[in-house]
Amino acid sequence: MIVQIAEIEVTSSLVRTPVGDFPLAGSQWQVTDHWYGQRRTPGWAKLVAFAGICLTAGLSLFLLLYKETVPQGTVHVTVVSGTRQYVARIQLSSEGDAVAINQQVNYVRSLAAL
Repeated sequence: MIVQIAEIEVTSSLVRTPVGDFPLAGSQWQVTDHWYGQRRTPGWAKLVAFAGICLTAGLSLFLLLYKETVPQGTVHVTVVSGTRQYVARIQLSSEGDAVAINQQVNYVRSLAAL
């Protein structure tokens, strides 16, 4: 196995999916992002704000204004070979996951073009 993208395994000549094997040569790959960043107050800010409320006369409540972006959603990776197609849906846990998936798919595209 050269690359694994979710449940899709790529070898030197095949693309293995749960529904069957496709030839790697000539396969087409597509990545579709279906995610968004949700802004929320992190847990540490809530904890410090409520713990410090007695010591700072309420000034620590300004920590509740601090927001971080948390990615939510999925990335869909579609592989098409001839008349067969498979879509892998990958749940995101960080913004870097989407970048890493795109890099893996670009590498597999270069292998498929050989």
